Formats: sequence, structure tokens, C-alpha cells
Amino acid sequence: MINVAELTTFLVYFVLLLMVGYYFYKKTSNIEDYLLGGRKMGRWVTALSAQASDMSGWLLMGLPGAVYLYGINQSWIAIGLFIGTVVNWILVAPRLRVFTEKTNALTISSFLEERFKDPTGLLRIISAIITLIFFTIYASSGLVGAGKLFESMFSIDYRVAVLIGGAVIVLYTFLGGFLAVCWTDLFQGSLMFVAVIIVPLIAFFSVGGSTPILEAMSLKGISGSLIPDTALPLVAIISTMAWGLGYFGQPHILARFMSIRSIRELPASTVIAVVWVAFSLFFAVLVGIVGIPMFGELAGGDHEKVFILMIRELFTPWLGGILMAAILSAIMSTIDSQLLVSSSALTEDFYQKIIRKEATETELIAIGRISVILISIVAMLLALNPNNSILGLVSYAWGGFGAAFGPVILMALFSRRTGWQAALSGMITGTLVLVVWERLGLGAVMYEIVPGFIANFAAILIVNHFVKVDEKDFSDLFDAFRDEVRV
Repeated sequence: MINVAELTTFLVYFVLLLMVGYYFYKKTSNIEDYLLGGRKMGRWVTALSAQASDMSGWLLMGLPGAVYLYGINQSWIAIGLFIGTVVNWILVAPRLRVFTEKTNALTISSFLEERFKDPTGLLRIISAIITLIFFTIYASSGLVGAGKLFESMFSIDYRVAVLIGGAVIVLYTFLGGFLAVCWTDLFQGSLMFVAVIIVPLIAFFSVGGSTPILEAMSLKGISGSLIPDTALPLVAIISTMAWGLGYFGQPHILARFMSIRSIRELPASTVIAVVWVAFSLFFAVLVGIVGIPMFGELAGGDHEKVFILMIRELFTPWLGGILMAAILSAIMSTIDSQLLVSSSALTEDFYQKIIRKEATETELIAIGRISVILISIVAMLLALNPNNSILGLVSYAWGGFGAAFGPVILMALFSRRTGWQAALSGMITGTLVLVVWERLGLGAVMYEIVPGFIANFAAILIVNHFVKVDEKDFSDLFDAFRDEVRV
């Protein structure tokens, strides 16, 4: 039976999002506005948009579900992500902001082409293809989350739920582009932050504190230790912490660094982001822990609904509807970013680069909006399988970006000796190793991002040894960064 309070809350929430999309539809006048907000985003919008688009529905559904199912040792994922977040903001953000503006790059693919002076265009095209493949998988994970949420709340068919969630996300992204996405992320990130703290804290005291939790974990045979209960605990820890390596290659997060108003805004934005992610990850883990005594055994894939069930157990329908909207916020804040980056890959890196180089600004914005629709359709088709795991889909896509782009981005920002041949070799090698490793089933032993990331770096270093570049070719960018820092 449909809960009127929850339905009303969601309808109001949807209307607000669409209003934001329409407002920024009027404010978007060129392709830089549509894809990067004109590089004029403030510190709060940049920080919360980056973290909200980073965490997605897996923060409130996938991670708590994994902790609920396997125990506290899954916290190593959160620890790895926290470390990766801090390093990414400190090392990558300032250089990327300066370098992408100096190369006049609106996408990661175009930045790599300009930064490495690739005369063939292969870096741009292949990186764009990789972006489209993994973001389609990533976006489908969010739609799986939306399907599970709506199915639980409104007792509607899972497939119908996926289509409804996808339609709303597509509409406001289609209209407002990057500006709409970032400003809705500011609101959605704030709502996620409040919900992920309030819900587990109240649940913790409602079950009677830590003693019932430990008793329930013992009864289910779940270890309360951070040390994984496996034959090779150190390998398991490295595998789960390796999620942090993915940060250096996530285009939807890197785009936020590119969009901030000035490098001088980054220190304050970094503090905001780090505080947000520390609290959010800690309390998301607590959701899974408290869910163990609260719900006992949950059948099938319902372990990823533990946060939903917790809200319904503890809160009135009206307040519960608002808190449920936080889950939708987590889902939407990532999918909209992924759709936009994928749209930019099709628009900037294929349409303008290959098909129509003389395209007007109005034409490019139109192609960008059409691209959002096309990518969404493919993602929705992938999400229609109700047996899909949110964490499983996110894990593969996240690892794909980390293995393909992470080392290449780091070398682009810190190495004067890396040429386009090395960057292209590393990108292809990292991607192939990740895909083969996962297909062979070795991901059960070690998360595929680890061998992919290592192989990428190794390929770059080997090619660098044989293909020498003139470091003076890249001196202008590095000098520009030093000049910006001194200002």
C-alpha cells in the first residue's frame, strides 16, 4: 500500500529538482556553462557536489549492506576511500584546476590530448570510449538503487521504479547541465549528511547500545574485528583499501576540481569535503553494524535495503519521507554527474572532434542534451535486472576508471618526461588488465583495480624509458602552476 506522506514528500522533492533544472536552463548560454558551469563554482558548491557525486547510492545502501552481511572488516573500504579523498583534494585538485584552464580543456579526454600533445587524437578518443563504457555501468548501479528504493516504498514493480527514477534524473540534467547538477548536489549532499548521521545514532540507542550489537554479531557468526576472517587477511585489507586508488581517475569528481572559481578557493573547499566524507563514511558503516541486531536475517538482496528498513522502523511517515529522500539524493547526485560527463565525451570528444568541427555553441548544447537521453536509455536497460548488486556494479566501474585513468592523470600533473605514447600505452594496459582479471574471477582474491593500476604505471614507465620527450615542451604548464600558487 502506498504511503501518502512518503509519496507527497517525494513529489515535492521532484518538483524542486525540476525547478532548479529549469532555472539553470535559462542561465546556460554556451558549452562551457553546460559542461563546467563556466568555471565559476564556489567552495561550498564544489566541495559538496564533488562528495555527493562521489558517494552515490552505495554510501547509504551498498556499504551498509556489505557491513551488515560481512561485518566490521568491510570498514577498510571506508578507510581507503577517506585516504583517497584527502590525497585527491590535496595533490590533484590544484594542479588539475590550473592545467585544464591553461589547455582550455572542458573534459578529461581533451585535457589528456592537449597535455601530452598527442598528434593522433587517439588519447582523446580512447579515453572517451572508456568513459562512456564505465559510466554507463556506473549509472546503471544508481538506477538499481532507485529501483530498490521505489519498490520498497511504493510497492511498485522494480522495472517501473527504475524507469521513473531515471526519467526525473534525465529531465533536470537535460535542462540545466553542470550548473543544475552542482546546485542540486549542494542540497542533496547536505540532506545525505544529516540523514546518515541521525538515523544510525537513533538506531544505536534504540537497540540498547554496543552489547546487543556484539551479541547479535556473535549469533550470526560475524566477526567484530577489523581483521578479515580469511586465510590471507593482509591481502584482503589491501584489496578493500584499494578503493582509494580509484579517486585519481574518476572524471565526475575531477570535473568538480576543474570547475571551481579559483585555485585560492581550494583549501577551504578541501576542509569542507574532508569533514563531510569522514562523518558520512563512519556513520554509513554504523548503519550496517546497528542493522545486525535490529533486523536479524534479511533474505536475498534485501541487505542493501537496511537503511530504508531502519528509517521505516524508527521514524514517522512524514519525517521518514524526508530521510528517504536522502537516499534518492545520494543516487541522483551521482547519476546526474555521470550522465553529464558521458554527454561531454560524446559532444566534445566525438561530435566536435570527429563529426562536425565547426559546430556552433547552440548546436553543441543540443547534442549534449540528446546525449544525456541516449546514455540514460542504455543505463536503464542495464539496470532492469533486479538481481544486480549496487556495490558490485559500482566496484567494477570505479575500478575501471581508477585503472584506466589514475596513473595517467598523476603523470600528466607531476611528470615532465611522459609523452602521449606512454600515456596511451598505460591507459590501454590498465584497462585490459582490469577487465581480464575480473573475467578470470580473480577479483575474489584481489580487487581488480590493484593489478590494473600497477600495470598502467608499469607500462608508462617502460615506454618512457624507450621514448624520450623534450621536457621543455611541458614547462609552460608547470611554470603556470607555480605562478598560480604564488598569487
